[in-house]
Amino acid sequence: MRISPERLNGVWYGGIAAPWWLSAGSMLYACLRFLAQLPYHLRLRRAQKLDVPVIVVGNITVGGTGKTPLTIALVEALRGRGFAVGVISRGYGRSTRGVRLVDQTSTAAEVGDEPLLIARQTRAPVAVGEDRVAAARRLLGAVPLDVLVSDDGLEHLALQRCGEIVVIDGSRGFGNGRLLPAGPLRAPLGRLRRVDWIVRNGGTPQPGEHAMSIVARGLRALRTGRSESLGSWHGRRAHVVAGTGNPARVFASARALGIDVIEHPQPDHVDYAAVGVPGFGDGLPCITTEKDAVKLPPLDNWFVLEVGAELDSALVEQMIARIEAVHAQASK
Repeated sequence: MRISPERLNGVWYGGIAAPWWLSAGSMLYACLRFLAQLPYHLRLRRAQKLDVPVIVVGNITVGGTGKTPLTIALVEALRGRGFAVGVISRGYGRSTRGVRLVDQTSTAAEVGDEPLLIARQTRAPVAVGEDRVAAARRLLGAVPLDVLVSDDGLEHLALQRCGEIVVIDGSRGFGNGRLLPAGPLRAPLGRLRRVDWIVRNGGTPQPGEHAMSIVARGLRALRTGRSESLGSWHGRRAHVVAGTGNPARVFASARALGIDVIEHPQPDHVDYAAVGVPGFGDGLPCITTEKDAVKLPPLDNWFVLEVGAELDSALVEQMIARIEAVHAQASK
């Protein structure tokens, strides 16, 4: 049985009743999740401890919550305080398997679009792998590091961590509060009680949460890399192509700059090499995201919307204190 993306979005966020087979799927998902984690709860398997502290950045809902911009901002904040930081990720959407180190020759098809974006923006060492422990050990064997940030991996219990961050979409929240596929939750809401920090991307933080905002920082030409003045785009009409977990946020960001947006949502992690690059033939400029840009060839009249996450300084200080405490304990 199939359901259109529009109808599914209505079920998750619009109050439409879920069909019985989606509800049944949620029960199956809950059972499979329970069975996957049962060996760790029974202590038949134990999380592997690494030589450096690990911070996991994740979410409990599908779709774009701002996890990757937060990871980038966190890496930059920690490095600004003198830490040597590395990143591990599954590398979702890649065509390869096993552990791979991201380098200057890597493509999104080989390592995944988000790890490639993180590596290019932060210049931090990045490794991808379905087995996060193996990826981390490979990275630690290649370069000395003080701390690892795991982009996603909240449910990857094989990796011991010193802290967990969950990012919440401030506008969409948790939808109908149900597990996949009847709802957008990858884990029950009770999982939030066991994380260390909750970050709300947009909206008003609830007690105990930290605020985060994603702001537009510039536009650059995809072919030449030349920066554009944001003010010069006010009132201009443009196609906006967004292959992210929440294209609506991208369109809203472009409209906030005064751009007359023609929306072109794409599937998250879309493979442009397989489906082709959208073409419009009307001479209007096209704006896309940084995540899309790492998968696109240098195109004329295409521009990349550059954004960045602004974090609560208290969040950064608390994480640094946790990391330093782990290092102090290890040195005893």
